[in-house]
Amino acid sequence: MPGASACRLAVCAAIVSNECYVQAGAEPATIPVMNPIHRLEIIVPAEVLDRNRHVNNVAYVQWMQDAAIQHSAATGCTRMTEAIGATWVARMHRIEYLSPAFAGEAITVLTWVADFRKVRSLRRYKFIRAADQKTLAHGETDWVLVDAATGRPRAIPSEMANLFEMVPDEPHNAPRKPPASGRK
Repeated sequence: MPGASACRLAVCAAIVSNECYVQAGAEPATIPVMNPIHRLEIIVPAEVLDRNRHVNNVAYVQWMQDAAIQHSAATGCTRMTEAIGATWVARMHRIEYLSPAFAGEAITVLTWVADFRKVRSLRRYKFIRAADQKTLAHGETDWVLVDAATGRPRAIPSEMANLFEMVPDEPHNAPRKPPASGRK
């Protein structure tokens, strides 16, 4: 990618735990089901720290993109996207930071596809510190499939959407507190 940051270069040694099971020319019934949640393991490099000595918000966005690209490649979606002359562009990123991360910490980035709409796909992310399994952040990206030559949105082929098992809600999500009663 043009303009790869130090953050991106620093995670090149990340370990990817998914395997690609999609085989060219395989009949749909013979393609084993892939885990719908992709994992990216990161050791936080010092280069991504901000003035407060914790991970800069830009690093989280980069890791979201890295995890999405790896997941797409592992499922065969990248190959299919290129074959039809398309590309994916981010329409919106949203991140909620819950706790800081620091240099040297091991972080697991989980990502999954929550849905597909006509030209868009919502992908979600969860950042977990390995040492204590604390959720550091969660986020989502709204991706749009566009024609690579024209830049215009194009419909997502059903064959592409079928490469992913949808996970509409956050996996292993603890029940959230119900709204306070008494107000209607």
